[in-house]
Amino acid sequence: MENIVEVRNLTKQFNGFALDNLSFDIKKGFITGFIGANGAGKTTTIRCLMDLIRAGQGEIRVFGESHENHTAEIKERIGFVYDADFYYEDLTIEKNKRILAPFYSKWDDELFYHYLRKFQLNKAKRVKHLSKGMRMKFALAMALSHHPDFIIMDEPTAGLDPIVRRELLDMMQDLIQDEEKAIFFSTHITTDLEKIADFIIFIHDGRIIFQGEKEEFTERYVLVKGNADQRSLVEGLSVIGLRVTDVGFECLADTSQTPLDRLQPLLIEKPTLEDIMYYTGRGGSQ
Repeated sequence: MENIVEVRNLTKQFNGFALDNLSFDIKKGFITGFIGANGAGKTTTIRCLMDLIRAGQGEIRVFGESHENHTAEIKERIGFVYDADFYYEDLTIEKNKRILAPFYSKWDDELFYHYLRKFQLNKAKRVKHLSKGMRMKFALAMALSHHPDFIIMDEPTAGLDPIVRRELLDMMQDLIQDEEKAIFFSTHITTDLEKIADFIIFIHDGRIIFQGEKEEFTERYVLVKGNADQRSLVEGLSVIGLRVTDVGFECLADTSQTPLDRLQPLLIEKPTLEDIMYYTGRGGSQ
């Protein structure tokens, strides 16, 4: 499997926060989910990938090249969908397109208008008058109309209604049928990734906790539940994120560090991506 992106030892210091020696790959032909709580470092990492901010240390290679020498060529091949408004609010969809399209040598007007029809977007409407869902569809049309090979989505489904979210996820699955493309989907809404992601990269407090196949990630952990009298069964074990109530407890266990025979009297379930992210962030609090 060919890597579209290779990040090695990426470090970026801020006041009170740091990306701490990140190393990961994004593979061609697959959807890679980038998960973590708000503030974990997802957007900062993406800004480094896009060369919107400079890394303090480490190396980033996109399509085998570095931004230092090939940033224009790299950005030509990236479609970026961001959960923020960076278009001209007072201008229409059409005028925004006319301003931005010349920056891309492979811009395809026919494809752009195809997306406008598909999304039922009126090219004469001003961006500031679009709903949240319509803004995201417009951003998608702009991002995809220059035939990008690498599509980066930063919290694209945040705040969208279920119908628009499902439409977006279906489109991503259609796009990835072209095995020459890769999608990097950053989100804290993990249920979206359970439907479509092939690989997961999990970032927590600026550090990569896991990267690999989605199934490998969820199979690495078990969700453990028991009543109050059974809590002693997990004492001394390497559990993640214990939650205690008046009637019992619940925690996450790493199967590589926890002997499962100790847990047999308890209820053991397969965790969701959200369970893993929640309990990792919760730690040992009750």
